[in-house]
Amino acid sequence: MENYIKNRYDFVFIYDVKDGNPNGDPDMDNQPRIDFETREGLVSDVCIKRKVRNYIQLKVEAGELDASKYDIFIRQGNILNNIINKGKEEADNDEKKGRMALCDRYFDVRTFGAVLSTGNDLGVVRGPVQFVFSRSIDAIDSRTHSLTRCCITDEKDADKDNTFGNKSTVSYGLYRMHGYISAFDGEKCHFTEEDLKLLWEALANAFEHDRAAARGEMNARALIVFKHESKLGNARSAQLFDLVKIEKKGGVEFPRSFEDYAVTGKNEVEKKLEELKLAEGISVEYMI
Repeated sequence: MENYIKNRYDFVFIYDVKDGNPNGDPDMDNQPRIDFETREGLVSDVCIKRKVRNYIQLKVEAGELDASKYDIFIRQGNILNNIINKGKEEADNDEKKGRMALCDRYFDVRTFGAVLSTGNDLGVVRGPVQFVFSRSIDAIDSRTHSLTRCCITDEKDADKDNTFGNKSTVSYGLYRMHGYISAFDGEKCHFTEEDLKLLWEALANAFEHDRAAARGEMNARALIVFKHESKLGNARSAQLFDLVKIEKKGGVEFPRSFEDYAVTGKNEVEKKLEELKLAEGISVEYMI
């Protein structure tokens, strides 16, 4: 019997950025994404998925994971329709077999799902793991800095001593992302317990191999996982997420580090679960 996941999970991923741009908005000259009403910072789900994909791909390239099981579908250089068409041909044009073959080969397909209808139609895979947009705990201070360069790129600028550019940064922002994992979709996509462990590992190391001057200092700070005893779940996600509070410490007006915040501890969360009579159906683990 395959080791597919048998439990539902909800989780909170907390990370921060200092003097960098965590996720530029191409519609706003690549400035950090924000909620224009509250000035809270935003990071797209796609951005964090990219970090997970890149980490798994690095492990494959390092020989730590089998490429026939942990390849990445959405990555630079791949021509997706060619992969879809080949998958359907190898499955003798059987849509379901072709779709499952791609799930078994590509980690990101069986994790996040994929649209496989752009080539020889293999339908759509709804992945068991779903992220939502991250949002900063407080309003962020986003600034654009002018930069100079002493060399030129075009002969028409040969008479200039230097050229100018700009970089946008967030002074400091602590971000919170919610995630959901469905055991039902996990079984359909062949998402295993080993895949789940890799997902947690990838989130914990999401920024360790993604360093860039533009992103400043980004670090994973907490990964809080709620495990349900049943496939259907033993509580609503919102009930569990509400147990994790993040607040500025007394006397802090302008946060500039993770230490300026207090995050609800594991003991307090477990106590709240007991008060809500959910302790027997939900277990909580702080993975970072």
